[in-house]
Amino acid sequence: MKNNISEFKKLCDKIIDTDSRIRYIGIADKHGIIITKAERKGILPLLNDEETEQYAITASTRQYTRLRWQNVLGKLYYTCSLYEKILRVTIPITDQNNRLEYLLIFTLDPDTNDFDEIIMSKLMHPINNFFSKIINVKSN
Repeated sequence: MKNNISEFKKLCDKIIDTDSRIRYIGIADKHGIIITKAERKGILPLLNDEETEQYAITASTRQYTRLRWQNVLGKLYYTCSLYEKILRVTIPITDQNNRLEYLLIFTLDPDTNDFDEIIMSKLMHPINNFFSKIINVKSN
């Protein structure tokens, strides 16, 4: 995975540059350990590093619970929570057997009404393209 850290960082930087309303992007492993992150320039983070790490671990645990329903409900693309100060989105990255491999956690400005358009039209393709290469390399 050490070889992939710089590639993960490039993906984070690319996502931050996709839309000016994206505040933060972090990539965590399946255990919720943050691998790398990027923040919008000039942003004042709402959580410190320790709180962000705790949030990622909690988000990872929640994803395991949600993923078990994919066989019945279909693929889980993302989850979203609107807080007063931010809109938080979590995208699970799973392998071919629907097992969690990575987690993308990002935040947007809270007044971002077209968040689904941003996620599904601007972000999903590059994210899926990137991780399909990483997961395929990992499984061979």
